[in-house]
Amino acid sequence: MKKLLRTNYKKTAVAILVGLAALVAACSTSNEANLAPMPVVANVDVAKYLGTWHQVAWIPNSFQGDCVSDTKATYTLDGKDLRVQNQCKDAAGKTTEAIGIAKIVEGSNNAKLRVSFFRPFYGNYWVLALDPDYKWVLVGEPKRTFGWVLARDAKLDTATVSQILDRAVALGYDRSAFKMSP
Repeated sequence: MKKLLRTNYKKTAVAILVGLAALVAACSTSNEANLAPMPVVANVDVAKYLGTWHQVAWIPNSFQGDCVSDTKATYTLDGKDLRVQNQCKDAAGKTTEAIGIAKIVEGSNNAKLRVSFFRPFYGNYWVLALDPDYKWVLVGEPKRTFGWVLARDAKLDTATVSQILDRAVALGYDRSAFKMSP
């Protein structure tokens, strides 16, 4: 039993360290100077944005490495900030969860957030395209290393996904970097 606990502790510690390294890399700005500025949507109505969003497509990353299905994020108010609850299922079918905080960037009309799951490290979370009825959203960051297509429903029709990815390409993303969520 002690050996099992020690093994699980080591796996958790490694996952946290990998996540921290990814977050630190996302927070750095050295590469941003070579990229065109990235516009965001004009305004995000936080009340409409709250709730659960399902991952439809994403650029694979190390901090979601164990997620194989049912990836979603739920946003709730936490004072003036947002509480972020990310969940997914791993290969064994076990639900894993990460809780974070999102701070709205002043002057962004709620379209730019700084998100942290490992304070004091924060990463960019920018709303790049948003359905008028808040049915889907394209989220990314200025280095174009991370990106997600999220929707209120677990599935989104192919034509809509294609239009969202067209927008990502127009913003400087590599379309082939995005993978569909299982």
